[in-house]
Amino acid sequence: MKRRSFVAKSSLGGLAALLGVEIVFKDLMPDGYVPVALQDTDPFKLFYKDKDMVVLNDKPWNIEAQAHLLDDKITPNKSIFIRNNGLIPEDIDVDNWTLTIDGESVIQEKTYSLSELKSKFKQYTYQLTLECGGNGRSEFDPPAKGNQWTIGAVYCASWTGVRLRDVLEDVGIKEDAVYFGYHAADVHLSRDPNKEPISRGAPMSKALQDETILAFKMNGEDIPIAHGYPLRVIAGGWPASVSGKWLQRLSIRNIVHDGTKMTGTAYRVPCKPVAPGEKVADEDMCIIESMPVKSLITYPKSGATLSLGKKLNIRGHAWAGELEVSKMEYSIDFGATWKVCTIEKPANRLAWQHFSAKISFPQEGYYEVWARATDSNGVSQPMLLPGWNPKGYLNNACHRIAVKIA
Repeated sequence: MKRRSFVAKSSLGGLAALLGVEIVFKDLMPDGYVPVALQDTDPFKLFYKDKDMVVLNDKPWNIEAQAHLLDDKITPNKSIFIRNNGLIPEDIDVDNWTLTIDGESVIQEKTYSLSELKSKFKQYTYQLTLECGGNGRSEFDPPAKGNQWTIGAVYCASWTGVRLRDVLEDVGIKEDAVYFGYHAADVHLSRDPNKEPISRGAPMSKALQDETILAFKMNGEDIPIAHGYPLRVIAGGWPASVSGKWLQRLSIRNIVHDGTKMTGTAYRVPCKPVAPGEKVADEDMCIIESMPVKSLITYPKSGATLSLGKKLNIRGHAWAGELEVSKMEYSIDFGATWKVCTIEKPANRLAWQHFSAKISFPQEGYYEVWARATDSNGVSQPMLLPGWNPKGYLNNACHRIAVKIA
C-alpha cells in the first residue's frame, strides 16, 4: 500500500483542538493513523481565523489581519497573521518530539524530548511582539516582490516556554559561538526532503536575552498548528522570521548562520540609502535585526462617522523593536500639528504598548487621524514611506484612518 503522511492517533484530540476542526474517526487507518490535508482545506475553519482575515497565499499559507482585528491588548489566535515559507508538517507526533542542539560551537551535541524541556527548565511567560519584516510591502514603488502585506502582519501574544539561554548553558557553548540557526519540520514546496523552506537565526546576544524562549504555549494553550506546534523559537522585536516554527534542531554556529533565507537579499536591506528601483549587490545588503518604531490605530475602524461636537475615542498599539516607545501622538491635519496620546508602559520588555486619545474636531467634513510613535532613542515614525529597498522591508510609515464628521 502506498504510504501517505499521517498524524499519530495519540495526539488526535489535541490536534483537533489546535486545528479547530472535527476529525472523522471513520477515516482512521488500521494502523491507528488519520490523514490530515493541511494544504487543501478552508483556512478559516482549519486555522480558526476571523472571517475578516485576508488570505494572500495558500501554498504556502500567508494570511493577514486588518487593523480593527488587532484591537485586543493580547492578540487572540483568530487575529494572528500566518506567514509560512513551506508546507505545514503533517507528521507531528508530540509524544516523540525532540529538540537537538548541535553545531560547531557546542561542546557536545545534546537532544531533549519535549517533556524534558518542560520539566528540566524553569518556565517563563512573556508578551512578545512579532512582525513580519515585509509588513507594509504593498506600499513600495517600484513594487517589491513577495506577499503584498498591508498593515496586518503584526501581533503580540503571550508566550510560555523555557529560556534558550538556560538550555544552552545545560548543553555547553564554546567561546567562539556567534550565531544560532534553527531547523524545522516544515516541508519545502517542492517536497524535496533535502531542501529547507527556511532556516534563519540570530546572533548569540539575541539568543541569550531573557525573553528569547523555546515556546510550547501561546496565550495559555498549546501553540496552534499554523504557528509552530509543538515547539517554536520566539525572539520578539526582530523580524518574525527569526522565530522559527516546528522546531526540531538548533545549530550553534561559529559563523553568521548561512541557512535558507539568511543569504542574498532575504530579510536584508541596503546598508546605505539607494534610489527607488536601484539594483543592490548582495554584499551591500545588511541583515535586519531590531524592527523600527511603529504604531497602529485599532479603533475605530477606518471610515467611522461621528456627529460634530462628540469626541472620538481612538486606541491602538505601538512598538519599537528592542526599544520602548517613549511618546505617542496623533494628528488630524495631515501632520501639520500633533497632539500627545496617553501611552502605557509595556507589560514586559518587547511587548507592544497601548495608546489612547480623545479627539475633538473643529467642524464638519472629512478628516484623517494619523498616529506617530517615537522610540526611547528619540526616533519617530516617518509620515511617508521610508527609504525604498528591493524586498520591501521595514515600512514603518504612520498609520492613518479616515473619519467623517457630519
